[in-house]
Amino acid sequence: MLIVSMLFASGCGGGVQEANDDNDTGEEQLKMAFIMTGPATDGGWNTAHDKGRLGLQSELPNVETILLENVPDGGGDSERVMRQLIADGVKIIAATSYGYLETVEKLAKEFPDVYFLHCTGGTVSDNITAYDIREYQGTYLTGIVAGMMTESNIIGYAAAHPIPSVVRSINGFAMGVKAVNPDAKVKLLWTNTWYDPATEKEAGLSLADVGADILAQYQDSPAVQQAAAERGLYSIGYHSDMRPFAPDANLTSFMWNWAPFYIEEAKAYMEGTWKGHAYWGSMEEGAAEIAELNDKLVGEEVNDLVEQTKQKLISGELEVFAGPILNNEGVAVAEDGMKLTDEEMLSMNWLLDNIEGSL
Repeated sequence: MLIVSMLFASGCGGGVQEANDDNDTGEEQLKMAFIMTGPATDGGWNTAHDKGRLGLQSELPNVETILLENVPDGGGDSERVMRQLIADGVKIIAATSYGYLETVEKLAKEFPDVYFLHCTGGTVSDNITAYDIREYQGTYLTGIVAGMMTESNIIGYAAAHPIPSVVRSINGFAMGVKAVNPDAKVKLLWTNTWYDPATEKEAGLSLADVGADILAQYQDSPAVQQAAAERGLYSIGYHSDMRPFAPDANLTSFMWNWAPFYIEEAKAYMEGTWKGHAYWGSMEEGAAEIAELNDKLVGEEVNDLVEQTKQKLISGELEVFAGPILNNEGVAVAEDGMKLTDEEMLSMNWLLDNIEGSL
């Protein structure tokens, strides 16, 4: 297997890695590109997607995967990069950030024979698949851990941007906290950045300053975990297993598993059955996961409850967003006996009543 790294001449900072099989089958090889806003080594969002890419590469070695890092999701850089990929014969482009949507929609119309996978968006067409994972199932479990482990009943949460997918994840976490500890509050702080370790760490320290004894996050880097470790606090990671970055602080992490989706999309293309659709992976199929609980810090009672709850989520016995649900403005979002529809969850624009913060 050949690995090649290079930089685009335009200087946007996009790193390119190509991985291809050395076997010459005489058949046209599928080229599939993965575009990321940050480095694949961020330990978070981009690392999770790159693990998915590597899983695809391992399962289907005749698929050539191309990794593009640090491609801004605003402005003209993403369009220029995608146009070059298309010119180079790429047939599937996985745009792993919500902010790539405008470019994806534009180019999908212009190049109907190229297939686009757009993460966390809602646009579906003949050659656009919108894909996401029911992350709220995993964050519900991490919320249970936080709710049982907090002593101050103040849990800090540093989050990137107030878009529906992030809001849904935070609310799932807060639902888990509330299920086991109705007295606990989640203090929310927006950083307005996906990946800025310095800003993320500052947010974590600010939350510690207002009494949080557990720091959670929806950020790409592990800086919040490191802030917790510096202050002697507990932490909850996100995107991938962040324990290596703060082994004495991290309790667990929510983890995405994108590999099954990427593998199925590549197979569908090669079998001639690919069509645009909406994918929302679940815990049942292994798409939403949490890291093994840190047994140095977490006792059996917490571990047992998390495992029992996980099985209820997988079986469908438990729904995360089942009423009664009040938002933090006192408005009923779901009455007793009701549960939110997928459409309501995909457009979520409110915060649970145990969250201190605003959108």
